[in-house]
Amino acid sequence: MSRIGKLPVVVPAGVNVTVSDKNVVTVTGPKGQLDRAVDSDIQVVVEEGQVVVQRPTDSKRHKALHGLYRSLINNMVKGVSEGFKLQQELVGVGYRANANGQLLELALGYSHDIVLQIPAEVKLITETLKGKNPVITLESIDKELIGQVAAKIRSLRKPEPYKGKGVRFVGEVLRRKAGKSASKK
Repeated sequence: MSRIGKLPVVVPAGVNVTVSDKNVVTVTGPKGQLDRAVDSDIQVVVEEGQVVVQRPTDSKRHKALHGLYRSLINNMVKGVSEGFKLQQELVGVGYRANANGQLLELALGYSHDIVLQIPAEVKLITETLKGKNPVITLESIDKELIGQVAAKIRSLRKPEPYKGKGVRFVGEVLRRKAGKSASKK
C-alpha cells in the first residue's frame, strides 16, 4: 500500500467534495472552487467527512497514481479552505518589482525591464521597503499554478552562488562559494 495514498484526506467544515461519473473531483470551499480529472483506474470515494483514494491493483503505475491523486486532492482541499502563499525576494543592486494589476514589471539588471502577465487566479502584491530587498507575494487557491508562476519568476534571474544575487524564495538558504581570492591563501 502507498504510504501517502492510503491516508484519508480530512475534509474541514465548509468544504464540499463531489466526484462526478466521469471521475472529475470538484472541491468547493470558502475561497473558491477547483476541479481535477482523475485517471479512470483510480477510484475516489467521499465518506463521512473524508476522501479516500483507492487503486485496483498493485502494479507500478497504479501505485504511482495512488499517491499522486491523494496529494493533489489534499492540496485542493487545503487550497479552497486556507489558500497558498509564496514570497520571493529580489537580491541585487537596482533590482525592482512593480505590480500594475496583473502585470509584474521587473528590473533585474538586464538592459530592458521584464513584464510578466500573471494569471487572474493568482493575487499579486509587491512591496519595497527602504533598506530591504523588494518582495513579491503570490497568493492563490491552486498550489500547482502558484508554483509554476513562482518558478517562472525565479527562472528570469536565478540566484548565483558567489554574491547571492537573483530572485529567491524568502527564507531560502543558498550554497555559497568562496571565489578565486579564497583559494590563493
